[in-house]
Amino acid sequence: MKLKRRKLLWLLSVLVVPMTYGGLAMTGSLEPPAPPGSTMKTLDEIPPAWSQKITDASKRFQIVMDGEAVLDKETGLVWEKSPDTTTRTWSDAVHYAYNKTVGGRKGWRLPTIEELASLTDPATAFLPFGHPFTNVGQGVYWSYTTTDGDTSYGWIVNFDTIYVHFSSKSSDLYVWCVRGGHGHNGQ
Repeated sequence: MKLKRRKLLWLLSVLVVPMTYGGLAMTGSLEPPAPPGSTMKTLDEIPPAWSQKITDASKRFQIVMDGEAVLDKETGLVWEKSPDTTTRTWSDAVHYAYNKTVGGRKGWRLPTIEELASLTDPATAFLPFGHPFTNVGQGVYWSYTTTDGDTSYGWIVNFDTIYVHFSSKSSDLYVWCVRGGHGHNGQ
């Protein structure tokens, strides 16, 4: 009961402003604590929405992390600029990504199937024309996404034909690591 009374008294002392000189007494300044520009987010700081579509690769992709990674402004994800050319099983790919360092940073992972497929251009059936990536093999890349019916299979993207399908997790496929986003439990 004393705690409720104390909270009520505190609330009243905050809400009820003493009357002085026939008006309200005000404390503090009406001026903002900092200029508006320093407290507002710029367009570069606002996370992108998956609903936007940037068709010009030179505006969509930005080289970051000392030239070792690429920011996709359409999705907000950061991709390694030059994926490794070694093939791995799904399990080895997951461990490889978790231990990877790119641009002096950890925090890499396998992309979800949606993230991996988002790199493709449906109009051309390949990576967008003018993309900055290097070393992208014309082959099949793992996603972290496991198939629904059988956890021994994982979803893949074939960057030669832009074919989205699934493969046995014991297959040796390429790995293209990503950073950011929220990922997905691959099982």
